[in-house]
Amino acid sequence: MLNRNVLAPLPAWLSRWFGYRRIPPPKQPDYIIWTWTFIGAFCCIAVIQAVFEQAQYFVRRRVPPIVASYGASAVLIYGVIEAPLAQPRALFGGHFLGALVGVIITKLFQLLPTEERFDQLSWLAASLSCATATVVMQITQTVHPPAGATALLPATSQDIRDIGWYYLPVVLLSSALAFAVALINNNIQRRWPIFWFNPTQPPPQSKLVKSSAGDDDTKSNSPSTEQERSGNNSNSTAVV
Repeated sequence: MLNRNVLAPLPAWLSRWFGYRRIPPPKQPDYIIWTWTFIGAFCCIAVIQAVFEQAQYFVRRRVPPIVASYGASAVLIYGVIEAPLAQPRALFGGHFLGALVGVIITKLFQLLPTEERFDQLSWLAASLSCATATVVMQITQTVHPPAGATALLPATSQDIRDIGWYYLPVVLLSSALAFAVALINNNIQRRWPIFWFNPTQPPPQSKLVKSSAGDDDTKSNSPSTEQERSGNNSNSTAVV
């Protein structure tokens, strides 16, 4: 979660919209979850399309009404809000890195002599984009499955390819709009995000092992243990 020292002092009516709760909210019935999932996904897709279809700034630049992969993101960030893949780091990082990888690889393939040759190898550009983006997301811990589609769209969609590098800010804005809707929708009767940057980690296993070993040593050095040892030694001497 976002640094608790930042959110904890805020009034409860404000911090709740950033996913902070002093007391975890109760589990909601399924029908409540389904209702908010429907409302969230509907509003997310509607808001993104409204911005890119109605704002002349984007219309003049021939930006598509929506990047199709955000339909899959809506399933995650409104339907399975507890999943690590549905948290802000994955949403923003996954889509942006996927778009960056997809544009770079597609631009390299566009250096081929003819458009026909590019069309023949677009399958390779798309495959490389998706595979490379997946590894990049793993390395940066920003895995977000819909971002695999974000990566291959520059190679497979003419509309996306036409806007070139402008695809990157379009993806960032789309993520921001989906994020804003999620902060409102998911914090009415639920809680989201579960974490912002890094999930809460359990104590390292090595420390638990050391602690257990230390307890064993303490027990072995206790007076009763020493007496048992001396008794065993005397018995062994008698046998010999």
